[in-house]
Amino acid sequence: MTAAPVPLSGPRFQTEPAELYREMRRDHGSVVPVVLDGDVPAWLVLGYRELHQVTGDPVLFSRDSDLWSQWPNIPDDWPLLPMIGRKQPSILYTVGERHRERAGMISDALEAVDPFELRGHAEKFADELIDAVCAKGETDLVEDYAALLPVRVLATLFGFSDEQGPGLVTALNDMINGREGALAGQHHLATSMGQLLADRKAAPANDVVSRMLATGSSEEGSGFTDEEIAQDLMVMMAAGHQPTADWIGNSLRLMLTDDRFAASLFGGRHSVAEAMNEVLWEDTPSQNIAGRWTSRDTQLGGRRIRSGDLLILGLQGANSDPQVRTDGSALTGGNNAHFSFGHGEHRCPFPAQEVAEVIARTGIEVVLDRLPDIDLAVNAESLTRRPSPWLRGLTELPVRFTPTPALGGTPA
Repeated sequence: MTAAPVPLSGPRFQTEPAELYREMRRDHGSVVPVVLDGDVPAWLVLGYRELHQVTGDPVLFSRDSDLWSQWPNIPDDWPLLPMIGRKQPSILYTVGERHRERAGMISDALEAVDPFELRGHAEKFADELIDAVCAKGETDLVEDYAALLPVRVLATLFGFSDEQGPGLVTALNDMINGREGALAGQHHLATSMGQLLADRKAAPANDVVSRMLATGSSEEGSGFTDEEIAQDLMVMMAAGHQPTADWIGNSLRLMLTDDRFAASLFGGRHSVAEAMNEVLWEDTPSQNIAGRWTSRDTQLGGRRIRSGDLLILGLQGANSDPQVRTDGSALTGGNNAHFSFGHGEHRCPFPAQEVAEVIARTGIEVVLDRLPDIDLAVNAESLTRRPSPWLRGLTELPVRFTPTPALGGTPA
């Protein structure tokens, strides 16, 4: 295996990622040498077994980014710093017992969310978003719907008021898109989160923020600072919004373009869960995740990995590993052994997965209930994805339908 390292960029991640991952596996095996922006070297782990090994050993393959041997070569304006940053006071870069304590605080706060209230919030905001477009007979289900729904629900669960919701939607989408409004969006989100923490310390309520504050300051807690809690809340909102929005968009695209799911477009719901599960296997929103850093020299997939090397978690590549997908068929049943939520200590907490699933499924079902004759307004081949090797989502999903009256209520 002497082929040159593969740039982890370029249009093929947008247009044909499945073929690209097959070529990488053919030329390099299960652990692929790659270069990031600025010719920064890293490894992309595409093998299912190898990824299981990496995510299952948090000591050898650490989440502590201070271990990275490339920091002396990383400029201050490196475009991937927001994604592969130096150690921050958030759960993302915390390791060991402190990470387990913080993960427990987050899980407990989300576990207490009432599932019926959660679905009620999701239905309310979904209906408001459909009300805004249902009389027009056409809309973009990404820009006008999927990109707006998860953050509104999460903001309510956290304790923000309905009036604050639209501003948080704009701020978070600006931050994720990384355009000229990214820094302003990040500032708005951080300022809003800090104010919410101050409000809830003065007057606790039945919400996620109040529960995290109570755990962090209790005698049984571990003395989490307001900054730590605020950082974790921002991580939870960003990680909970964009992948869930893409899960909605990718699932609706599948259902609108694949005859196997046509029944669901006429009021049936039995195929919604199958379409959502297939997306997590075949078209997962989180394609590649940075990362893990080796704490000592080791071997992985026949490769010599040096201490301080960066490993990128190739979630989609592992999901399609022919060693575990021997027949190559689509997985629409109850098999959820995919890597789309990660694995090991740093995987997405189970209560957070449940929250994302309820928001996504409710969002899809409201569309199908409210717009039963919905159809694509363009050829399926013309649909495009964001040009990113990290997150996979549609840039737009134009649809048409028979205009219907709004249900009423305050517009979203």
